[in-house]
Amino acid sequence: MTGPNMLRGGCHCGKIKVKLVTSIRSEELNPRACDCSFCLKHGASYVSDPRGRLSIEVRGSDALCEYRQGSGNARFLACRFCGVLVAVVYDDGSRLYGTVNSKCIDGATFGTPQVVSPQKLSGEDKTARWVKLWTPDVELNREI
Repeated sequence: MTGPNMLRGGCHCGKIKVKLVTSIRSEELNPRACDCSFCLKHGASYVSDPRGRLSIEVRGSDALCEYRQGSGNARFLACRFCGVLVAVVYDDGSRLYGTVNSKCIDGATFGTPQVVSPQKLSGEDKTARWVKLWTPDVELNREI
C-alpha cells in the first residue's frame, strides 16, 4: 500500500462532483462492470475502497436524480441535467456505503474491469457484498 490517492471527477456538466480518497493506486483498482441491463446501458463500472473515503457533492437542489432497480436497496445517483450516472449508494440504517462509476473519474488509469453479476445474488447476499466492497461512511452533500 502507498499513501492516500485522491481521485476526483463528476458528471459532465459539473453539478455533481465526487472525491474518492484511497490508499490503493488507481492502476490496482479493477472496476466492477455490472452486467445488469441498467449498468450496461450506462456503460458503468464501479470502484470503491472499503478503507477509503468518498464524498459526493451535489450543486443545486434539483440536480440529483435517484433511481432504484433490482432489489431496490441501492440508489443509483445521476445528474438530472446531463444524465451521467455518477455513483451508487446503499444505506444500511447506520452507515451510507458507496461506489463510484469509474467513467466519472478524471484522468485516472484503472486496472482491467471485472464483470460481476449481482443480479444473480439474493437481496441479503447483495447487501453483504456491498458492505464488504464499497466505501463506508459516504458524505453526500446537497447544496441548495
